[in-house]
Amino acid sequence: MSKKNNPLPKQQTSFIFGKKNYTMMFIGLGVIALGFILMAGGGSEDPNTFNPAIYNFQRIRLAPTLVLIGFAVEVYAILLNPNPKKAK
Repeated sequence: MSKKNNPLPKQQTSFIFGKKNYTMMFIGLGVIALGFILMAGGGSEDPNTFNPAIYNFQRIRLAPTLVLIGFAVEVYAILLNPNPKKAK
Protein backbone atom coordinates (compact mmCIF):
# COMPACT_ATOMS: atom_id res chain seq x y z
CA MET A 1 0.00 0.00 0.00
CA SER A 2 1.27 3.41 -0.83
CA LYS A 3 0.26 6.56 0.94
CA LYS A 4 -0.80 9.48 -1.14
CA ASN A 5 0.41 12.86 -0.02
CA ASN A 6 -2.86 14.68 -0.45
CA PRO A 7 -2.87 17.86 1.59
CA LEU A 8 -6.03 18.52 3.51
CA PRO A 9 -8.23 21.20 1.98
CA LYS A 10 -7.95 24.54 3.72
CA GLN A 11 -10.83 25.27 5.99
CA GLN A 12 -12.03 28.79 6.35
CA THR A 13 -11.91 29.86 9.94
CA SER A 14 -14.53 32.31 11.00
CA PHE A 15 -15.98 33.40 14.28
CA ILE A 16 -19.52 32.48 15.18
CA PHE A 17 -20.27 36.02 16.28
CA GLY A 18 -19.55 39.23 14.44
CA LYS A 19 -18.18 42.55 15.66
CA LYS A 20 -21.69 43.80 16.42
CA ASN A 21 -22.35 40.76 18.65
CA TYR A 22 -19.17 41.27 20.64
CA THR A 23 -19.87 44.99 21.01
CA MET A 24 -23.32 44.25 22.42
CA MET A 25 -21.85 41.59 24.73
CA PHE A 26 -19.34 44.04 26.17
CA ILE A 27 -22.09 46.62 26.67
CA GLY A 28 -24.17 44.00 28.49
CA LEU A 29 -21.23 43.02 30.68
CA GLY A 30 -20.66 46.68 31.53
CA VAL A 31 -24.30 47.15 32.55
CA ILE A 32 -24.18 43.98 34.69
CA ALA A 33 -20.95 45.12 36.35
CA LEU A 34 -22.45 48.56 37.03
CA GLY A 35 -25.47 46.90 38.64
CA PHE A 36 -23.30 44.82 40.94
CA ILE A 37 -21.14 47.83 41.84
CA LEU A 38 -24.26 49.81 42.78
CA MET A 39 -25.49 46.85 44.83
CA ALA A 40 -22.30 46.68 46.90
CA GLY A 41 -21.71 48.48 50.16
CA GLY A 42 -24.18 49.62 52.74
CA GLY A 43 -22.37 47.99 55.63
CA SER A 44 -21.75 49.55 58.97
CA GLU A 45 -18.41 50.24 60.60
CA ASP A 46 -19.70 48.90 63.89
CA PRO A 47 -21.42 45.48 63.66
CA ASN A 48 -23.62 46.36 66.63
CA THR A 49 -25.32 49.30 64.86
CA PHE A 50 -27.80 49.02 62.03
CA ASN A 51 -27.28 51.07 58.87
CA PRO A 52 -30.60 51.75 57.09
CA ALA A 53 -28.74 52.72 53.90
CA ILE A 54 -28.88 49.07 52.87
CA TYR A 55 -32.56 49.54 52.01
CA ASN A 56 -32.25 52.63 49.81
CA PHE A 57 -33.57 52.89 46.23
CA GLN A 58 -30.16 52.31 44.66
CA ARG A 59 -29.65 48.88 46.22
CA ILE A 60 -33.23 47.61 46.22
CA ARG A 61 -34.59 48.80 42.86
CA LEU A 62 -31.94 50.32 40.60
CA ALA A 63 -29.10 47.82 40.88
CA PRO A 64 -31.15 44.63 40.34
CA THR A 65 -32.94 46.30 37.43
CA LEU A 66 -29.60 47.14 35.81
CA VAL A 67 -28.42 43.55 36.25
CA LEU A 68 -31.58 42.20 34.60
CA ILE A 69 -31.27 44.70 31.75
CA GLY A 70 -27.64 43.62 31.30
CA PHE A 71 -28.69 39.98 31.05
CA ALA A 72 -31.35 40.91 28.49
CA VAL A 73 -28.70 42.74 26.43
CA GLU A 74 -26.51 39.61 26.61
CA VAL A 75 -29.34 37.41 25.31
CA TYR A 76 -29.98 39.90 22.52
CA ALA A 77 -26.27 39.92 21.65
CA ILE A 78 -26.21 36.14 21.39
CA LEU A 79 -29.34 35.98 19.23
CA LEU A 80 -28.33 38.90 16.99
CA ASN A 81 -27.60 37.77 13.44
CA PRO A 82 -24.24 39.29 12.42
CA ASN A 83 -24.78 38.66 8.71
CA PRO A 84 -28.40 39.37 7.77
CA LYS A 85 -27.65 38.93 4.04
CA LYS A 86 -26.57 35.32 4.58
CA ALA A 87 -29.78 34.38 6.40
CA LYS A 88 -31.41 32.95 3.28
